Amino acid sequence: MKKLILVLGVVVAAVFGLVMIQSPKLHVERSTVVPGAPAVAYGLVANFKGWQQWSPWDNLDPAMERTYSGAEAGQGAVYGWTSKNDQVGEGRMTITEAKPDERIEIKLEFIRPFADVNTIIFTFAPEAEGTKVTWIMDGDKAFMEKAMGLFMNMDEMIGTDFEKGLNSMKDAAGKEVERLAKEAEAKAAAE
Repeated sequence: MKKLILVLGVVVAAVFGLVMIQSPKLHVERSTVVPGAPAVAYGLVANFKGWQQWSPWDNLDPAMERTYSGAEAGQGAVYGWTSKNDQVGEGRMTITEAKPDERIEIKLEFIRPFADVNTIIFTFAPEAEGTKVTWIMDGDKAFMEKAMGLFMNMDEMIGTDFEKGLNSMKDAAGKEVERLAKEAEAKAAAE
């Protein structure tokens, strides 16, 4: 019995030690090139109402309740959500910094199923084929997040969702580019 307790104590100490040496920082980053000028992609991100076109989480629960407050778009815009689906949970995003067509910084607050705060950054850079959009999430990992990191690859889990979102953003940006082109054609024809 003493040996079992000793072995169990060593295992618990080893797991605790492994958790403690995990990086205290979370960083996930993915990029893609979307059609159109930076203003197109920027517009899809700066107005939270546009997120339904591309966010990988927005369509997980059709019954999700959404609230919008603050500015319509850009700095000061606030988006809240609540869902009975634990994959969606409850939270709030606030755009804390917005440099049109260049960069957006968002404070991401999770309320449920767990409380956490992270920083989301989107950057927009012109490229020959369109706009390079980079989606970044940074945050601090608490003890439980570090422990989860022993068994789950957070970069892979979150990164996969970022990749889905960026691919959907490509489609949404392509549709917006087409809409803008038709609008320009109609305007030119009317002149």
